[in-house]
Amino acid sequence: MQKISRLGLGCMGMSRSNEEKSIRTIHAALDNGITLLNTGNFYNGGESEIVVGQALRDIPRDKYFLSVKFGVLFGPSGGIYGLDVNPFHIGAQLNYSLHRLGFEYVDLYQPARMDSSIPIERIMEVMVGLKEKGFIRNIGLTEIDAETLRRAHKIHPIHTVELEYSLIGRDIEKDLIPTAKELGVRVLTFGSLGHGLLNDRTLEGKVSSAMPSSMLSSENLPRNLPLVRELKDFAICKGVSLSQLMMAWILAKLPDASTLVGTTSLEHLRENIDALVLELSREDMNEIENIAASHKVYGNEMRQLIFKNGIAIFNHNHI
Repeated sequence: MQKISRLGLGCMGMSRSNEEKSIRTIHAALDNGITLLNTGNFYNGGESEIVVGQALRDIPRDKYFLSVKFGVLFGPSGGIYGLDVNPFHIGAQLNYSLHRLGFEYVDLYQPARMDSSIPIERIMEVMVGLKEKGFIRNIGLTEIDAETLRRAHKIHPIHTVELEYSLIGRDIEKDLIPTAKELGVRVLTFGSLGHGLLNDRTLEGKVSSAMPSSMLSSENLPRNLPLVRELKDFAICKGVSLSQLMMAWILAKLPDASTLVGTTSLEHLRENIDALVLELSREDMNEIENIAASHKVYGNEMRQLIFKNGIAIFNHNHI
Protein backbone atom coordinates (compact mmCIF):
# COMPACT_ATOMS: atom_id res chain seq x y z
CA MET A 1 0.00 0.00 0.00
CA GLN A 2 1.20 3.49 -0.86
CA LYS A 3 2.72 5.51 1.97
CA ILE A 4 0.32 8.23 3.07
CA SER A 5 1.65 11.77 2.68
CA ARG A 6 1.49 14.41 5.41
CA LEU A 7 -0.44 16.68 3.06
CA GLY A 8 -3.57 15.39 1.38
CA LEU A 9 -5.57 16.84 -1.50
CA GLY A 10 -9.23 17.47 -0.72
CA CYS A 11 -11.35 17.13 -3.86
CA MET A 12 -14.61 18.68 -2.67
CA GLY A 13 -14.47 21.51 -5.22
CA MET A 14 -13.85 19.31 -8.24
CA SER A 15 -16.60 18.94 -10.83
CA ARG A 16 -17.18 18.61 -14.56
CA SER A 17 -17.31 22.40 -14.84
CA ASN A 18 -13.64 22.65 -13.80
CA GLU A 19 -12.55 19.18 -14.88
CA GLU A 20 -9.42 20.14 -16.80
CA LYS A 21 -8.18 22.41 -14.02
CA SER A 22 -8.95 19.80 -11.37
CA ILE A 23 -7.13 17.03 -13.25
CA ARG A 24 -4.05 19.23 -13.62
CA THR A 25 -4.13 19.89 -9.88
CA ILE A 26 -4.41 16.18 -9.04
CA HIS A 27 -1.51 15.34 -11.33
CA ALA A 28 0.59 18.16 -9.85
CA ALA A 29 -0.16 16.87 -6.37
CA LEU A 30 0.98 13.37 -7.29
CA ASP A 31 4.09 14.73 -9.01
CA ASN A 32 5.00 16.59 -5.83
CA GLY A 33 4.74 13.63 -3.49
CA ILE A 34 1.12 13.95 -2.35
CA THR A 35 -0.32 10.46 -2.26
CA LEU A 36 -3.48 11.05 -0.21
CA LEU A 37 -6.60 12.03 -2.19
CA ASN A 38 -9.89 12.66 -0.39
CA THR A 39 -13.34 12.76 -2.01
CA GLY A 40 -16.96 11.93 -1.22
CA ASN A 41 -19.98 10.56 -3.05
CA PHE A 42 -21.89 13.75 -2.24
CA TYR A 43 -19.26 16.21 -3.47
CA ASN A 44 -20.90 18.12 -6.33
CA GLY A 45 -23.55 15.44 -6.71
CA GLY A 46 -20.96 12.74 -7.41
CA GLU A 47 -19.06 14.76 -10.02
CA SER A 48 -15.96 14.92 -7.83
CA GLU A 49 -15.67 11.14 -7.99
CA ILE A 50 -16.04 11.20 -11.78
CA VAL A 51 -13.27 13.80 -12.15
CA VAL A 52 -10.98 12.00 -9.68
CA GLY A 53 -11.53 8.75 -11.57
CA GLN A 54 -10.65 10.45 -14.86
CA ALA A 55 -7.50 11.95 -13.38
CA LEU A 56 -6.32 8.61 -12.01
CA ARG A 57 -7.26 6.48 -15.00
CA ASP A 58 -3.68 6.01 -16.24
CA ILE A 59 -1.94 6.30 -12.84
CA PRO A 60 -0.66 3.03 -11.31
CA ARG A 61 -2.91 2.02 -8.42
CA ASP A 62 -0.04 1.85 -5.94
CA LYS A 63 0.90 5.50 -6.49
CA TYR A 64 -1.92 6.98 -4.40
CA PHE A 65 -4.20 6.35 -1.42
CA LEU A 66 -7.84 7.19 -2.14
CA SER A 67 -10.25 8.06 0.68
CA VAL A 68 -14.00 8.21 -0.02
CA LYS A 69 -16.72 9.47 2.33
CA PHE A 70 -20.41 8.73 2.02
CA GLY A 71 -23.80 9.59 3.43
CA VAL A 72 -24.45 13.34 3.45
CA LEU A 73 -27.69 14.23 1.65
CA PHE A 74 -27.87 17.45 -0.36
CA GLY A 75 -31.12 18.76 -1.81
CA PRO A 76 -31.50 20.26 -5.30
CA SER A 77 -31.05 23.75 -3.83
CA GLY A 78 -27.63 22.75 -2.49
CA GLY A 79 -28.33 22.63 1.24
CA ILE A 80 -27.72 19.68 3.54
CA TYR A 81 -30.95 18.15 4.78
CA GLY A 82 -29.92 14.76 6.12
CA LEU A 83 -27.62 11.78 6.37
CA ASP A 84 -27.92 8.25 5.05
CA VAL A 85 -25.63 5.81 6.82
CA ASN A 86 -28.36 3.19 7.00
CA PRO A 87 -26.46 -0.12 7.00
CA PHE A 88 -28.84 -1.50 4.36
CA HIS A 89 -27.81 1.29 1.93
CA ILE A 90 -24.03 1.36 2.47
CA GLY A 91 -23.31 -1.32 -0.13
CA ALA A 92 -25.33 0.55 -2.75
CA GLN A 93 -23.59 3.83 -1.96
CA LEU A 94 -20.21 2.17 -2.39
CA ASN A 95 -21.34 0.56 -5.64
CA TYR A 96 -22.29 3.93 -7.10
CA SER A 97 -18.95 5.42 -6.03
CA LEU A 98 -16.97 2.57 -7.58
CA HIS A 99 -18.82 3.03 -10.88
CA ARG A 100 -18.24 6.79 -10.93
CA LEU A 101 -14.56 6.33 -10.07
CA GLY A 102 -14.09 3.38 -12.41
CA PHE A 103 -12.37 1.34 -9.69
CA GLU A 104 -12.84 -2.09 -8.18
CA TYR A 105 -12.00 -0.91 -4.65
CA VAL A 106 -11.14 2.17 -2.60
CA ASP A 107 -8.33 2.41 -0.09
CA LEU A 108 -10.39 4.00 2.68
CA TYR A 109 -14.18 4.17 3.08
CA GLN A 110 -15.83 6.19 5.80
CA PRO A 111 -19.23 7.55 6.80
CA ALA A 112 -19.14 11.35 6.62
CA ARG A 113 -20.88 11.69 9.99
CA MET A 114 -22.66 9.49 12.52
CA ASP A 115 -26.42 9.12 12.90
CA SER A 116 -27.10 8.99 16.64
CA SER A 117 -30.08 6.69 16.05
CA ILE A 118 -27.91 3.97 14.45
CA PRO A 119 -25.45 2.05 16.66
CA ILE A 120 -21.90 2.23 15.33
CA GLU A 121 -21.74 -1.55 15.71
CA ARG A 122 -24.33 -2.04 12.95
CA ILE A 123 -22.45 0.25 10.57
CA MET A 124 -19.15 -1.46 11.35
CA GLU A 125 -20.63 -4.91 10.66
CA VAL A 126 -21.45 -3.86 7.10
CA MET A 127 -18.13 -2.09 6.58
CA VAL A 128 -16.20 -5.14 7.75
CA GLY A 129 -18.18 -7.27 5.30
CA LEU A 130 -17.28 -4.96 2.42
CA LYS A 131 -13.64 -5.08 3.44
CA GLU A 132 -13.66 -8.88 3.58
CA LYS A 133 -15.05 -8.93 0.03
CA GLY A 134 -12.23 -6.67 -1.16
CA PHE A 135 -14.31 -3.61 -2.09
CA ILE A 136 -12.58 -1.46 0.52
CA ARG A 137 -9.09 -1.85 1.91
CA ASN A 138 -9.49 0.12 5.15
CA ILE A 139 -12.26 1.50 7.35
CA GLY A 140 -12.38 5.10 8.51
CA LEU A 141 -14.64 7.40 10.53
CA THR A 142 -15.30 11.13 10.42
CA GLU A 143 -16.12 13.74 13.08
CA ILE A 144 -16.89 11.32 15.92
CA ASP A 145 -16.33 11.31 19.67
CA ALA A 146 -13.74 9.26 21.53
CA GLU A 147 -16.27 6.77 22.90
CA THR A 148 -17.61 5.98 19.43
CA LEU A 149 -14.08 5.52 18.14
CA ARG A 150 -13.37 3.02 20.92
CA ARG A 151 -16.57 1.08 20.23
CA ALA A 152 -15.84 0.89 16.52
CA HIS A 153 -12.22 -0.08 17.03
CA LYS A 154 -13.26 -3.02 19.21
CA ILE A 155 -15.07 -4.53 16.24
CA HIS A 156 -12.38 -3.87 13.65
CA PRO A 157 -9.25 -1.68 13.62
CA ILE A 158 -10.04 1.81 12.39
CA HIS A 159 -7.44 3.05 9.94
CA THR A 160 -8.15 6.80 9.96
CA VAL A 161 -10.36 9.27 11.76
CA GLU A 162 -10.99 12.53 9.90
CA LEU A 163 -11.49 15.58 12.11
CA GLU A 164 -11.74 19.37 11.90
CA TYR A 165 -8.76 21.13 13.47
CA SER A 166 -7.27 24.62 13.41
CA LEU A 167 -5.52 27.14 15.65
CA ILE A 168 -8.94 28.43 16.76
CA GLY A 169 -10.64 25.03 16.86
CA ARG A 170 -8.61 22.66 19.03
CA ASP A 171 -11.30 20.74 20.88
CA ILE A 172 -10.10 17.37 19.56
CA GLU A 173 -6.87 17.75 21.57
CA LYS A 174 -8.78 16.89 24.77
CA ASP A 175 -9.98 13.35 24.06
CA LEU A 176 -9.91 12.35 20.41
CA ILE A 177 -6.22 12.83 19.67
CA PRO A 178 -5.10 10.91 22.80
CA THR A 179 -7.61 8.13 22.08
CA ALA A 180 -6.54 7.82 18.45
CA LYS A 181 -2.89 7.68 19.51
CA GLU A 182 -3.64 5.03 22.12
CA LEU A 183 -5.49 2.87 19.59
CA GLY A 184 -3.01 3.39 16.77
CA VAL A 185 -5.56 5.19 14.57
CA ARG A 186 -4.27 7.69 12.00
CA VAL A 187 -5.57 11.25 12.24
CA LEU A 188 -6.49 13.29 9.18
CA THR A 189 -7.47 16.92 9.75
CA PHE A 190 -9.33 19.45 7.65
CA GLY A 191 -10.33 23.09 8.11
CA SER A 192 -6.83 24.43 8.79
CA LEU A 193 -7.90 28.03 8.07
CA GLY A 194 -10.70 28.09 10.64
CA HIS A 195 -13.63 28.30 8.21
CA GLY A 196 -11.72 30.82 6.12
CA LEU A 197 -10.98 33.33 8.88
CA LEU A 198 -7.24 32.61 9.16
CA ASN A 199 -6.57 33.45 5.55
CA ASP A 200 -4.60 36.18 3.77
CA ARG A 201 -7.63 36.84 1.58
CA THR A 202 -9.69 37.78 4.64
CA LEU A 203 -7.54 40.87 5.10
CA GLU A 204 -8.15 41.74 1.45
CA GLY A 205 -11.91 41.68 1.99
CA LYS A 206 -12.26 38.43 0.03
CA VAL A 207 -14.11 36.30 2.53
CA SER A 208 -14.94 32.77 1.49
CA SER A 209 -15.61 29.50 3.26
CA ALA A 210 -16.93 26.08 2.29
CA MET A 211 -18.80 26.00 5.60
CA PRO A 212 -20.67 29.19 6.53
CA SER A 213 -19.43 30.59 9.83
CA SER A 214 -20.67 33.37 12.07
CA MET A 215 -17.01 34.33 12.58
CA LEU A 216 -17.18 35.85 9.09
CA SER A 217 -20.47 37.68 9.54
CA SER A 218 -20.67 41.44 9.05
CA GLU A 219 -21.00 41.80 12.82
CA ASN A 220 -18.17 39.53 13.92
CA LEU A 221 -15.58 39.80 11.17
CA PRO A 222 -14.40 43.34 12.10
CA ARG A 223 -13.93 42.21 15.69
CA ASN A 224 -11.94 39.17 14.55
CA LEU A 225 -9.60 41.02 12.20
CA PRO A 226 -7.09 42.07 14.94
CA LEU A 227 -6.28 38.38 15.45
CA VAL A 228 -5.86 37.84 11.73
CA ARG A 229 -3.65 40.93 11.39
CA GLU A 230 -1.37 39.92 14.25
CA LEU A 231 -0.95 36.41 12.87
CA LYS A 232 -0.31 37.88 9.42
CA ASP A 233 2.41 40.14 10.88
CA PHE A 234 4.09 37.10 12.40
CA ALA A 235 3.82 35.26 9.07
CA ILE A 236 5.51 38.20 7.34
CA CYS A 237 8.35 37.98 9.85
CA LYS A 238 8.76 34.33 8.88
CA GLY A 239 8.64 35.19 5.19
CA VAL A 240 5.52 33.12 4.49
CA SER A 241 1.81 33.61 3.88
CA LEU A 242 -0.71 33.32 6.69
CA SER A 243 -2.15 30.20 5.08
CA GLN A 244 1.29 28.60 5.04
CA LEU A 245 1.86 29.53 8.67
CA MET A 246 -1.41 27.91 9.73
CA MET A 247 -0.64 24.75 7.78
CA ALA A 248 2.88 24.57 9.21
CA TRP A 249 1.51 25.04 12.74
CA ILE A 250 -0.83 22.06 12.32
CA LEU A 251 1.87 19.85 10.82
CA ALA A 252 4.17 20.68 13.74
CA LYS A 253 1.42 20.32 16.35
CA LEU A 254 0.33 16.89 15.08
CA PRO A 255 3.54 15.33 13.73
CA ASP A 256 1.96 11.92 13.17
CA ALA A 257 -1.13 13.23 11.36
CA SER A 258 -1.97 14.28 7.83
CA THR A 259 -3.94 17.37 6.90
CA LEU A 260 -6.04 18.24 3.87
CA VAL A 261 -5.84 21.20 1.56
CA GLY A 262 -8.99 21.52 -0.50
CA THR A 263 -8.30 23.20 -3.81
CA THR A 264 -8.53 23.04 -7.59
CA SER A 265 -5.86 25.74 -7.92
CA LEU A 266 -2.25 24.91 -8.78
CA GLU A 267 -1.13 28.12 -7.10
CA HIS A 268 -2.92 27.30 -3.86
CA LEU A 269 -1.62 23.73 -3.98
CA ARG A 270 1.98 24.84 -4.43
CA GLU A 271 1.63 27.37 -1.62
CA ASN A 272 0.62 24.59 0.76
CA ILE A 273 3.30 22.21 -0.50
CA ASP A 274 5.87 24.87 0.37
CA ALA A 275 4.53 24.84 3.94
CA LEU A 276 5.84 21.28 4.31
CA VAL A 277 9.39 22.57 4.52
CA LEU A 278 8.60 25.45 6.86
CA GLU A 279 10.21 24.69 10.21
CA LEU A 280 8.69 26.34 13.28
CA SER A 281 10.75 26.45 16.45
CA ARG A 282 9.31 25.90 19.92
CA GLU A 283 9.43 29.68 20.34
CA ASP A 284 7.51 30.14 17.07
CA MET A 285 4.83 27.68 18.16
CA ASN A 286 4.47 29.38 21.54
CA GLU A 287 4.22 32.82 19.93
CA ILE A 288 1.50 31.66 17.51
CA GLU A 289 -0.50 30.12 20.34
CA ASN A 290 0.00 33.17 22.55
CA ILE A 291 -1.34 35.40 19.79
CA ALA A 292 -4.41 33.20 19.50
CA ALA A 293 -4.92 33.13 23.27
CA SER A 294 -4.73 36.92 23.52
CA HIS A 295 -7.74 37.47 21.23
CA LYS A 296 -11.33 36.52 21.77
CA VAL A 297 -12.76 35.06 18.57
CA TYR A 298 -16.33 36.24 18.07
CA GLY A 299 -18.75 33.69 16.68
CA ASN A 300 -16.27 30.88 17.25
CA GLU A 301 -18.54 28.03 18.13
CA MET A 302 -18.29 24.34 17.61
CA ARG A 303 -20.78 24.14 14.76
CA GLN A 304 -21.77 20.55 15.22
CA LEU A 305 -23.83 18.99 12.46
CA ILE A 306 -25.74 16.31 14.34
CA PHE A 307 -27.96 13.72 12.71
CA LYS A 308 -30.76 11.78 14.32
CA ASN A 309 -32.96 9.46 12.30
CA GLY A 310 -31.22 10.87 9.24
CA ILE A 311 -32.34 14.44 9.91
CA ALA A 312 -29.76 17.25 10.13
CA ILE A 313 -29.71 19.28 13.33
CA PHE A 314 -27.27 22.15 13.81
CA ASN A 315 -26.04 22.48 17.37
CA HIS A 316 -23.94 25.51 18.32
CA ASN A 317 -21.74 25.09 21.39
CA HIS A 318 -19.44 27.97 22.26
CA ILE A 319 -15.92 27.09 23.23
